[in-house]
Amino acid sequence: MTSNVEFNAWRVDEHEGNYKGTEQTLSTADLPAGEVLIKVSYSSLNYKDALSASGNKGVSRSFPHTPGIDAAGEVVESATGTPAVGSQVIVTGYDLGMNTAGGFGEYIRVPAAWCVPMPSGWDAKTAMIYGTAGLTAGLCVQKLLTMGARPEQGKVAVSGASGAVGSVAVELLAQLGFDVVAISGKADHTDSLTALGATEVVGRDALTEDKKPLLKPTFANAVDTVGGSPLAELLKQIKPGGSVSCCGLVAGVQLQTTVLPFILRGVNLLGVDSVEIPLAEKEVVWKKFAGDWKCEKTEASASKIGRADLDTALKAFLKGESAGKIVLDHSA
Repeated sequence: MTSNVEFNAWRVDEHEGNYKGTEQTLSTADLPAGEVLIKVSYSSLNYKDALSASGNKGVSRSFPHTPGIDAAGEVVESATGTPAVGSQVIVTGYDLGMNTAGGFGEYIRVPAAWCVPMPSGWDAKTAMIYGTAGLTAGLCVQKLLTMGARPEQGKVAVSGASGAVGSVAVELLAQLGFDVVAISGKADHTDSLTALGATEVVGRDALTEDKKPLLKPTFANAVDTVGGSPLAELLKQIKPGGSVSCCGLVAGVQLQTTVLPFILRGVNLLGVDSVEIPLAEKEVVWKKFAGDWKCEKTEASASKIGRADLDTALKAFLKGESAGKIVLDHSA
């Protein structure tokens, strides 16, 4: 057993309503109860981590707290025997990094039911390049395919295309042969989105609020990563029988729309959850990314940071200034 091992973690403390993250030395004895102790090699940065680090009580209720909703590494203790000691695993979602100490620490302790075996040919860094964002993008695309989405139906839109979820969705859809329209508020990311496979890049003004209940049907299908008003406007522009996979809320949690896209055009709004879904569903998507869905450009362009860089990177998320995939390397 590997009890009472000291390790480094980026931990957020609360003082008089202010929240600050710093690198601290902790002990595995301080970690919550769980069946599996994992030595984390890499984590991945997500919007939810930024919310946790800023004290959002809808994400993390009590502090001090170690964020990090993603983690990949080696099992060093296993009370159940599955996963086995020495095996490489991925942990994303569930309560990790929310109210359970997360992947911004070098060790985590979690239930065995949260652990996905590392796909063949992958390592911890590759897994975290995708992380929850990649998993979510994969689930969004999978839902569109399940609803019968095909390239010949027409253009597919991706909102928030410069973000961690959107950028993976752009590359994956392009690889599958779709004509992808990337919608992004970051004008300086046109070249990078085109490199990922987008055939057209438009600004967020393409989803500017319009009082009309329906607009010209432009997109056969779409992936929406932002929610709020942009999602409402996107629904107005979907062709009859098309679908929109919805997974984000950065533009707001309220959806002000009418029933007209649904009852006059038969549009499908598909909710995507990447947090509490069964482990088997996560494993299916991970295996696809390790196989036919491999996103080489995403893997090559991901940036790597150390714990000392976390504060700046997370604040960029909250300001809407983050783009692409960022991984946390605990050895950096």
